[in-house]
Amino acid sequence: MKRKNHTSVINRYILSGLTIFCILMMVLSSFSDKVSGPFRAVANVTVIPLQQGINYVGRWLGDMTDNFDTMEELRSENEQLREQVDSLTTENNYLQGERSELEQLQELYQLDQNYADYEKTAANVIGKDAGNWFSTFTIDKGSEDGIAVDMNVMAQTGLVGIITEVGPTWATVRSIIDDSSNVSGMVLSTSDRCIVSGDLSLMSDGQMRFEQMENNENVVNVGDQIVTSYISDKYLQGILIGTVSEINVDSNNLTRSGYITPAVDFKNIQQVLVITTTKAELTGAGQTK
Repeated sequence: MKRKNHTSVINRYILSGLTIFCILMMVLSSFSDKVSGPFRAVANVTVIPLQQGINYVGRWLGDMTDNFDTMEELRSENEQLREQVDSLTTENNYLQGERSELEQLQELYQLDQNYADYEKTAANVIGKDAGNWFSTFTIDKGSEDGIAVDMNVMAQTGLVGIITEVGPTWATVRSIIDDSSNVSGMVLSTSDRCIVSGDLSLMSDGQMRFEQMENNENVVNVGDQIVTSYISDKYLQGILIGTVSEINVDSNNLTRSGYITPAVDFKNIQQVLVITTTKAELTGAGQTK
């Protein structure tokens, strides 16, 4: 116990001594510019370095405070900028969606104008079979909207397929790229007829196959348009199927075959136009193919 009290007394003396020393340094500092001789020498050795050290610490603390304030300002500005970026990103996504929808509507409008002789109604795609391609899909209009089996379906710049099943508020579309699809086509420039067959295995190259085109003197070139033929039982005449990308003479030398680049992107169909008149209604025939 006595040792502890003794240590406490010593610490008290040291603290008192340091306090007196500091007071003395402050006094000497205030008179350092006015005195000379030994006191000035002592001030130069003790007070001035101490004062410089205190000034340095003060400046350092001031700089730290300024830096802290600057960091807080930067953090606040960063949060504001982040909020602005998030807001602009959301707005940009919305505008891109609006632009995409506008472009699709413009395509449908142009398609409607290109085939103005046919009555049409627009519909949205609401479902599709598994896989990357829109070989079979569902639209949001049905018998209550006047949709019927065998009505032709278009999108973008040409033929998509045909209605195969109808419910009150929905309908199923089988596209021309489906493996079970066959369309009677015709070269627009020469009227040479052919059969365009669906084949999903070719769609990875963005192609469809045509065959049974007569090998005659008519010149068919890459880039020529193929449309639906007038002899088709189900497809109305003159709807664009695609453009010739390759043509070859078959081994029998009697026919030609090749490939077509479809007019429709069958990987991305969101809206369609349904022609509300079937070929049978238009021709007054009840036959189906």
